[in-house]
Formats: sequence, structure tokens, C-alpha cells
Amino acid sequence: MAIATTDKTQGSVNTMSKVNPRIQIMKDNLFKDKRQISIERALLYTESHKQTVGEPVIIRRAKAVAYILENVTISIREGELLAGNRTVRPRSGILSPEMDPYWIIEEMDTIDSRPQDQFEFTEEDKKIYLEELYPYWENQSMKDFIVGQLTDEINDALKDEVFKLNQTDKGQGHIIMDFPAILEKGVQYYIDLLQDLAEEQPENDFFLAGLIVFKAMKAHFLRYAGLAEKMAETEPVEQRVTELKKIKQMCEKLSTEKPDTFYEALQLLWMTSIVGQYESNASSLSLGRMDQYLYPFYKKSQDEGVPEEFLYEVLGDFYIKTNDVVLLRSESSAKCFAGFPTGYTVVLGGIDSFGRDSVNSLSYMMLELYHEILLPQPNLSVRMNELIPRKFLLKTCETIRLGTGIPQLFNDEVIIPGFLSKGVSLDDARDFATVGCVEVSIPGKTYGLHDIALFNLLRIVELSMYELRGTKGMTYERLLENIQQKIQYYVGLVAEGSDIVDLGHRHYAPTPFLSVLIEDCIKNGKDVTEGGARYNFSGVQGIGEANLSDSLYVVKKMVFENKEMTFDELVDAMESNYSGKYASLQEHVIQDFDKYGNDNDEVDDIAAEIFRFYAKELEKYQNVRQGQFIPGAYTVSAHIPLGEAVGATPDGRKAGEQLADGGLSPMVGRDRLGPTAVLKSVSKLDNYLTVNGSLLNLKFQPNTLKGHQGLNKFADFLMAFTKLKIQHVQFNVQSKETLLDAQKHPEKYSGLLVRVAGYSAFFVDLNKKIQDDIIARVEHEL
Repeated sequence: MAIATTDKTQGSVNTMSKVNPRIQIMKDNLFKDKRQISIERALLYTESHKQTVGEPVIIRRAKAVAYILENVTISIREGELLAGNRTVRPRSGILSPEMDPYWIIEEMDTIDSRPQDQFEFTEEDKKIYLEELYPYWENQSMKDFIVGQLTDEINDALKDEVFKLNQTDKGQGHIIMDFPAILEKGVQYYIDLLQDLAEEQPENDFFLAGLIVFKAMKAHFLRYAGLAEKMAETEPVEQRVTELKKIKQMCEKLSTEKPDTFYEALQLLWMTSIVGQYESNASSLSLGRMDQYLYPFYKKSQDEGVPEEFLYEVLGDFYIKTNDVVLLRSESSAKCFAGFPTGYTVVLGGIDSFGRDSVNSLSYMMLELYHEILLPQPNLSVRMNELIPRKFLLKTCETIRLGTGIPQLFNDEVIIPGFLSKGVSLDDARDFATVGCVEVSIPGKTYGLHDIALFNLLRIVELSMYELRGTKGMTYERLLENIQQKIQYYVGLVAEGSDIVDLGHRHYAPTPFLSVLIEDCIKNGKDVTEGGARYNFSGVQGIGEANLSDSLYVVKKMVFENKEMTFDELVDAMESNYSGKYASLQEHVIQDFDKYGNDNDEVDDIAAEIFRFYAKELEKYQNVRQGQFIPGAYTVSAHIPLGEAVGATPDGRKAGEQLADGGLSPMVGRDRLGPTAVLKSVSKLDNYLTVNGSLLNLKFQPNTLKGHQGLNKFADFLMAFTKLKIQHVQFNVQSKETLLDAQKHPEKYSGLLVRVAGYSAFFVDLNKKIQDDIIARVEHEL
């Protein structure tokens, strides 16, 4: 099936144990051309929208998606075994002017040369956008609604960059559809069910909207069946003719019947994902626990004698296709989500509904296959718990040793109790998976708005310190009190702003197809945006814990205990950006005061106290879907732009410098006592509170994981992570020398993957600031 080789695109960094010729051809074709903007979906959506004036929004939305599925150009690419591509040209970015038509106008002449995530935009397509699309959507987009609803107070907070509202320019993702249900029942089941419900309750537009899209999905399958048949007529290679005929037969079957084989299940799974993408054009329509719901199909195909090589190939096809979907974002958004993190997140392992280990043979195969794929997607995750088989843990360690940052790890021992505290049932909590980067969710049952806002806690500290300058009898306790008051005030505003975005999606971008595949929406007769899902959360990330604790520890020790300088003098030093007479102070506060990440209780407890206050304050608010606001602690790659919004701080940061990466990671370069000390520091935060997800980055010397002994030491380290009840951890296993050489000679490292935040990306695709951040992270050893 394969031979030992080295992937030449990796600059001799990552070695592959296998090369499957079909998989290699598909990989090569995926990256052959530059990324380009596609306006086809936008044109089709707009054509339909013009024909449905006066109809209910959810019906207009459904008809627009159906029109796309009926008319979009389709293709089956060389070597593909699975049908379904979002665009004919690989890795094209798709515009959604119905969400936000404005940012592309401002950036259309710079998008091919901007610092991060460049796309070609042809002059012909620019002309169409300017003359047809923009004039139609101006003043009637979702963005217009959101901007028009924001209060002066919210706008002031946004200008002060205390928080950032997300999901204002595209459809809603960060959700996992009920894939087990559609695989068990098939497309026709939903058509029949929705037909009956639409006839029984003709006043309920949700049922009719869902029916419209599911019928279009059926027709889309038949379009691919027809294409495969036509291609087979002129295909000169007999093996490919056979493959195309099988694709035709399979697409015809899945248009009316449920899948029976592993191949058919993967085809329906992928087509369901593609229809969701056409509807939402959103990040993180994630895939959930694939090794669990696909295992019965995998085992059946094995038992029926289907060659293992074929099962491997078709799953490899699926893996590669997840890399075909890249997200088109504005320049400011691309800074926060650098490297096209699409969010095809997959979870392996974990416990089952009985509380038993659920690792199976497909779990192993999915990790093994990744050793050949070596691409950013799927974003594999492994669920850790005290029952994890040592063999599977070592396989996980082997995969991490590849150096791509995949898989990331999530801890059942803390996440399940966290969900229980939010009213999630035990069975549902045990079935959790990840969406997007590191957000945790209940598959097929949750609409969580997991990435609705970023809340900059360090900016709160900065504002408080300037406000209190000149206060007589200033104390550390007074500073903490002021910080808490500001958190209370701004949390109220971020909740209000998030609700406005939430309502924007309800009024402008309902998702009937996705909603049909979220449990309780059919029972409630409601779209997810109306509150139809079983669980309804809104997730706001509290950011800057490491810098906050380091800063307040300096204030406490240097100003109020050691009395080396006054509070006002420290604020003056911040205002001067550690220049002039304060030039030597920066080195002093960096080197001579303990830092978060080194297992110092006094420092770590500051982060724990402030984050707990923030989390409890946020939890007081109910969203417009009658669900709860929940806190997270992760930055994606926003620690760079969020740092640009903060002036110099007491921890020694200069104005505009980055914040600590990840979310719960120590400030870059300041975790000096090794990786176990980092774990001990993070464990002191109340990790049960971060129900929306948290992020811990660690970087290891490649030699640390070398050989059998290295793997076993690393496996023991991961079990320590599990026992310490930390929610998440992920790793870069690349040497500083390799990364510096890749920065200097990017042409030699086009395929080098690194962990950025809750996702991996090609190192050479990242802008220099993010590259420098990854290079500067401390390389630990065990």
C-alpha cells in the first residue's frame, strides 16, 4: 500500500511512513494554484433573493440555498472517490455580501498582498462585485442591522477595544450537526418528515424552509450522479471508469436511501457538510466524534471483505477535501484567525454513555492516516481520561511527535463536570466534542455562539490604572475593586452587543438545513437562531490572564509591599513606554519578579481570582435564546492584534506588544521552570468554569519525544495533565533552528505545519509577527 519516504514539501522536517499514490496526487492538485475569490455563490444567492421579495426571511434563505445547489458549477476532480466540492477551483474563498458587503469594497485592491491570508481577486469579478453585488446589498445586509442596533456605550467600548464582537460578517458556524442521525436515516427520511410537518402546520415556515433545502440536497446528489456518468463516457482509463460509475451509483442511492457501507457513509457525511457550507459560508461546521458514529460502517465494510487499502484511501480522500474549504475573512479578522482555520475539527476517543473507554480500531486508523496526510485539516483532537488505553495514548504521542501540532488534547475529567454544572444531562455531557479551535460543545444538540466575542481583561487593568492615577491613599485593594467594577460594566455591554449579533443572525441569516440536524429544533418547530436547539449558550472569551497576573503581581510587590516607587510613578512609566528615566525599569519588572507559569501560588492566584470574577459575572446574563452566557479563555491568534490595543503594562510589555499566546499560556519566554510548572500554574485556575473552552500552548524540543523512552515520558506528562484537571493542551514540536530557517528560506518549507492557536497552519502562510511569536515560545524538555 505504501513505501517509506520523506515528504519533500516539508523541507525534510516531517517524515511520512506511507505514500498512497492517489492521496499524493490529490494533495498536489490541492495546492497547485493560488487561492482565488469566487463570487459564484454570491451571484446565485442574489439572483434568488431578487425573486423572493416579500416572502418570509427563512423561506427566502432556503430558496437561495436551493437555487445555489441547483445551479452552482460542480466538478469531480482527478482521483477523487467522494463527490462534492464547494468550488470548482480548489481552496477558493467565497463571498457572502448578504452578511457584510462593505469590507471587500475597502480591501479589494489589497487582498492579494495583505500581510495575512492573501487571495487573488480578478478584475472581471471586481467589476461584477462593484456594479451588481454591492449596489444590491448596500443598506440591506446583516451588518447594517447590527451596526444600526449598537448603542453609543457599546460603540465606545468597541473603539476602546475592551472587547471585540465576532460573527458579524458571515453565517453562523461553530456547531456540529447531528451526523449520526442523518447517517442512520438518510436524506429521504427528512424530506418525508418535513413534508408531513409542513402540511400539518402550514403556518410554520421553518418546516417548509427545511423541506426546500433537503429536496435541493437530493437534487444536488443527482447532479453529481449525472456528472459522474457523463465523465465515465469519455474516461480512457478503465479503473477510473469503474470508480466514476460507482460514484454515480452511490449518489443516486444516497439521494433516497441511507448509507450501508463506510464509503457511502463518508459520502453522505461530506455532502451534508458541503450543503451546510453553501447555507452558512461559516467557519467551524465541525465533524464531531467521527470514530464513534462511523465505526459501525467501518466494521461492517471490514467484515464484508472490503480491502483495508480502499477504506484507507476513501478516508484519505475525505481528509484532503476538508482542506479544500478555506475561509475568506477581512484583514482585521484574518489577524485574529491567521492561516485559514476552517474548523473541520474531529474528536477521537473519550468515554461512552456508560462512562467506559470508547477507543476503537477506527480511532487508531484515523491517527495513522494523519501520518500521511500532514495537512492543517482535519483538526484532530483526542479526549484524555484516566481510562485511555496506553497503546492509544502512545499512538497519540507518536502523532504529536510529527511536529504538526495535531492532535490537540481535551480532558474528560474536567469538561464533563463543567457541562453538568450548566444543566447538560450526563449522557449528553459524556458525548461532548470540539468545534472550531478549542470550543467544546454537545454534538447535534447545541447552538452555542461559541466565538461571539473576545473580552480583553488586560485592557481593563490598563484603563483602571490610568483612571486611578492621582488617587490619594491608593491601595492594591482599591485597584482590584476598580478592575472588578470595570469588568462588571463591560461584561454587561459585551452581553448586550452579543445579543444584537445573535438577533442579526435570526433576522437575516437563519439556517433551516443546519437546524433540522440539531436536536429539538424539529420538536420545537424553530430554527437554531430562534432558540430551537436543546442547549443555547453564548461564549465570550476572557483574554490576557497571564499578563494580568504578572502585571498585578508587580504592582502588589514593587509598589505596595517593597515601596520601590509610587503607584503614580509606575503609571508614568507605562505612559512613557519604559523610556527616558524609566528605561531600566522594564528589565527589572521582567527579570526580578515571578511570573505566571512557574508554579508560584501568589502569582497564579491573581489570575485565578480575576478570571473567576469575570466568569461569574458573565454567567449572570441570559441570551436572547433563553440560554446562558458562558466564559472561555482562548485567543486564537488574536493575542497579536489585541496586544496592539493595549499600552505598556506593569509586567514589562511595551505598548502594542503581543499578549500571552493561547489563552492560559504563560507570556512568551517567561515560563522558566519547565512544562510541569506550567501545568501546575494552569491547574490553579478554576478550569471547570471555562465551559466554552480554554487553550494552553506548550512547545517541546523534538529530541524530547525521541525513541521509546521519550514517548513514554511524554505519555506520563499527558497523564499528569489529565490528573491536574486542566481542560486543554496542545504542542509545537519544532526546533527554533528549523523555524528560523523556514522564516529565512520559505521556499524550502512550503508544507511545514505549526500549531498557531487551537489549529495548525502552514508556517510560511503566517505573517512575521505570528511567526516570531511561535519562534519565541520556550522550548521545554522533560
